[in-house]
Amino acid sequence: MAALEIEGKIQQKLAPQKGQSARGTWTKQDFILEYQDGNFPASVCFTSFGDEKVAELDRFQVGDSVKVSFNLRAREFNGRWYNDIRVWRITPAGQGTGASSGAWQTRQPAQAPAPAPTLDDLPADDPNQDLPF
Repeated sequence: MAALEIEGKIQQKLAPQKGQSARGTWTKQDFILEYQDGNFPASVCFTSFGDEKVAELDRFQVGDSVKVSFNLRAREFNGRWYNDIRVWRITPAGQGTGASSGAWQTRQPAQAPAPAPTLDDLPADDPNQDLPF
């Protein structure tokens, strides 16, 4: 699978969580990234898992623009499936690997959108026009 990457701004950092499993202690921290999906903003929740990844996330603050490299996983528990979007690298936006080959990348408009029409742009009233609209 190709590396998945996305750029956006950190919208929120949730509290770090710690726990114990059969493999030992673990640490994780979720954060919300806002990115541009066409003309509209969208958000996604990522998980930084492990002391090293949580420390990497600590370098960034809410509002920082970052590039996130991640893996998608799913797991089943009691007949239900849960998705896990796990981070493996966070860098400041505009840095990282040279050419991006990720499937999830921020789409930028090719040019600025045209301005909205004004009343001056509407055609003049035609007395021969009998339609009410």
